[in-house]
Amino acid sequence: MPIPIDVGLTRLVVSLVLGGLIGLEREIHESPAGLRTIALVSLGSTMYTLASLLMVGPGVDMSRIAAQIVIGIGFIGGGVIFQSKNQVHGLTTAASLWIAAAIGLMVGMGEYLFSTITAILVMVILWFGRFEKKYLPHESFRR
Repeated sequence: MPIPIDVGLTRLVVSLVLGGLIGLEREIHESPAGLRTIALVSLGSTMYTLASLLMVGPGVDMSRIAAQIVIGIGFIGGGVIFQSKNQVHGLTTAASLWIAAAIGLMVGMGEYLFSTITAILVMVILWFGRFEKKYLPHESFRR
């Protein structure tokens, strides 16, 4: 049975907005993956989830698409992580891509509340990370 156009469009727009907010934060702070990338990851995850909802029938395992989203995001996330000297860069961006995919998947399933709360929590964590780096130098934790 096809997904009603209003339901599909609502899910796509919500996914785009939530992913876009996370992407905007990453863009402002000049991370390797910003607004477009993270919004596209969220939107793509929603679209794949909507496609999986259409696959109904005997012998069909809809969860396989969700599993493949996770694998694909792992591949993309690995592309933004790099090491130089004794430092690793891009882990937060990779994690942002990973959670954006999860948000998109949940929006695709119609779970707006959990998706929105998760996006808000992500923004709080990203903001706190900036606060933590500025006001809590890591040297103070070494003893």
